[in-house]
Amino acid sequence: MNTSDVAESGLTIKVYREKGSCTLSLDDLPSITPSDDELLWVDLCGTPTHQVEQVWRVLKLNPASLPNAPISTNPRLEKFADHFMARVVAVLRGKGLKFQGAVLTVLAGPNFVVTHHDDDIAFLADLREREPESARDIGCLGEASFVAALLDWHLSTYFSAVALFEVEIERLESRILSDQPPGRSALPELATLRAAASRLRRMLAPHRAVFDGLSRPDFVPDGAEDVARHLRDLDDRFERALDVVENARELVVGSFQLFSTQTELQTNERMKLLTFVTVVTGLLAVIAGALGMNFDANFFGMKTEGFWIAVGIMAGLGAASIVVGRRRGWL
Repeated sequence: MNTSDVAESGLTIKVYREKGSCTLSLDDLPSITPSDDELLWVDLCGTPTHQVEQVWRVLKLNPASLPNAPISTNPRLEKFADHFMARVVAVLRGKGLKFQGAVLTVLAGPNFVVTHHDDDIAFLADLREREPESARDIGCLGEASFVAALLDWHLSTYFSAVALFEVEIERLESRILSDQPPGRSALPELATLRAAASRLRRMLAPHRAVFDGLSRPDFVPDGAEDVARHLRDLDDRFERALDVVENARELVVGSFQLFSTQTELQTNERMKLLTFVTVVTGLLAVIAGALGMNFDANFFGMKTEGFWIAVGIMAGLGAASIVVGRRRGWL
């Protein structure tokens, strides 16, 4: 199997060591026994089932961890005799804020790590494309520390999703506070934001079982204090990610309150205008009513001239009311 065949099948096999990494083929895998200062990484991205099964057989992985279709989307952590498995869901950005989940299965044993995923995930693609010189430090990591790094990158997909979410929140709030607010058209956007925040929360929250399990004292053998610290730090980062996602939901609530306040202000402005118009109209109606009273006053003898004088007085009074209203800020 040549390099192009590896790329087409979605199979990447790398051995990281201090002097750099090298890429191997599936045929080379049975002859590889990584030492303690080396790390074998096998990445299976949409790889055909028969090749996945071959990797499982060569590395002597437990068949129970084989990602058979349909793959469950529930996060899971399981420890076997000489290796462990963690299944997580990374965030893939869809159109707009329609976040999608990509299931990532990570298996780790003595000096090797296997990752399996049907959808390509950005941080794994970046890792595959790294130059040997920039990736040689990975060979210094144990398998558990490398898994911790992978899961840390996995959590970064949630931080990135929330960053995109916050940008959309800021855009909407700027529109709400603009001179021409969106009005009721903002409600569908708020509903979309609420759905996106809830989606992220539902995707991330079930991972607690995975990250809490990794940080348990019985998960890492005695003497591996550095690895235990990495996993504890990873659990702390998960809690921060969960707080950030929870805050995203609160941002939607705050935006809705801002929208409600802005709507109330617009309603108050309309009520002020309506009240002002009502007062002015009522005043003119009083004048018209007084002129319509059935008294034989000298003014009514002016006939047409008197009519136009009355109309001019009411028009002038209306214009003066508008001027005063604008100066006082009533209009």
